[in-house]
Amino acid sequence: MNQIPEKFEVAIVGSGVSGLAAAVTLAEGDARVIVIEKQESIGGTSVNFRGIFAAESDMQRERYIACSRDQAFKDIMEYSHWRANPSLVKAIIDESAGTIAWLQKHGVIFLNVVTNIPNAPQTYHLVKNSGEDVVKALAARAKELGVVIKLAAPVKQILKTSDRITGVIADDNGREMRVAAEAVIIASGGYANNKEWIKKYSGLDLDINLIPIGNVGKTGDGIRMAYEVGAAEEGLGVLEYLRTGREQPGSVSQIGYAVVQPYLWINDRGQRFCDESVTFDDTSMGNASVRQKNGAGYSVFDSSIVRYLMEKGIDKAMALDFPPGSRLPDLARELGEAPVNRSADVFQAGTIKELAGKIDIEAAVLQNTVDEYNRFCEIRHDELFAKNPKYLKPIKEPPFYAVKAQTVFLGTLGGIKINHKTEVIDKKGEIIPGLYAVGFDAGGMYGDSYSIRNSTGLSSGFAVNSGRIAGKNALKYIGR
Repeated sequence: MNQIPEKFEVAIVGSGVSGLAAAVTLAEGDARVIVIEKQESIGGTSVNFRGIFAAESDMQRERYIACSRDQAFKDIMEYSHWRANPSLVKAIIDESAGTIAWLQKHGVIFLNVVTNIPNAPQTYHLVKNSGEDVVKALAARAKELGVVIKLAAPVKQILKTSDRITGVIADDNGREMRVAAEAVIIASGGYANNKEWIKKYSGLDLDINLIPIGNVGKTGDGIRMAYEVGAAEEGLGVLEYLRTGREQPGSVSQIGYAVVQPYLWINDRGQRFCDESVTFDDTSMGNASVRQKNGAGYSVFDSSIVRYLMEKGIDKAMALDFPPGSRLPDLARELGEAPVNRSADVFQAGTIKELAGKIDIEAAVLQNTVDEYNRFCEIRHDELFAKNPKYLKPIKEPPFYAVKAQTVFLGTLGGIKINHKTEVIDKKGEIIPGLYAVGFDAGGMYGDSYSIRNSTGLSSGFAVNSGRIAGKNALKYIGR
């Protein structure tokens, strides 16, 4: 056994923004802290986000953005139908404005406060580059304050004697490493890559009808260890769903932008399954998609829609630096090259019947769907799902296209039951002294769906704010 000689006051499991925010908060309170990360680099999925939720921030005030903490609280709770933990939601919101200022103090640059959903509150505090900047800033500050960061050392067990947390055991290159600590903060990032848990808690098959995006090695280690010392469950099976084209990781083609536009979507039976304008709300779009067989389907469009996207631009943005109205000048070329480059994803035909044959859908069903949809376009009223007529574009001009779509997710959103102080709660409803859970490991912030409509940036906001709250409360616990 490799015994680390130094006794730390707090051990943190995971080095995403949750863990790093907790570490810096603790170290600024003069606590002795170690961050233990299973991967060979810090940050995890935190390097990918673009912005952070906050209400009543200085940036919002400077821009006359009316977004009160009370209204944000009401919006999130109503979205969850009050299935979220109201005390936790309130604590996160109340912390959020101060967190933006705190991050700015540590060198994080925010460009603006925006939203990526039509008519939604401007809560998304846009980071200059990406979450990687936040990770780098917090890691630099942590090291400056003397925080020890141990990489490539997966934590295997939380140590508990009687009713007290006493440290952790990690695997240090095949050797058992014991770390003594008075408190432990679990920030290991959820279970997005755990096939058994995804199946058990969501009923879905990972990498078959549900594709993880940006997640590596997220097997629920922290959640499992919390359960082993008596933690209660909350929020298992809640995932942050989206519907996208089958793109290569880390890139989105112009075909990929076309797939998410609010025109005609069908499932693998050739039938519409939603008002396609749900694409503007990522959660609703993902929830509609995941209900379909294999979590998949197709976006169908014709040559007139291709011209529209090339000349007039997109209606639905997938990135803040590519807003509505951005044109897709290479769309026709990409579609033309698709038989070679994307033969399993993109299909082209001169007739609807021929298109149906290529995607293995009954021709009469697809023809009926297109005919009905075209009639809705003519009368400017969607009699099936009441879609805004603005997005009713007929499918009449050959060639016709069908592009495969899939359900993806950005992370799991629960596991360990916590209170508003991020203290872990056991199965009897009591606090486990010295144990905290944050970020994607912690439940209670959401109901059954990610509440994005009125709180853009909430998952990253929850991550960093829960980390700060855990750090503050752990300081009190250790007597600092």
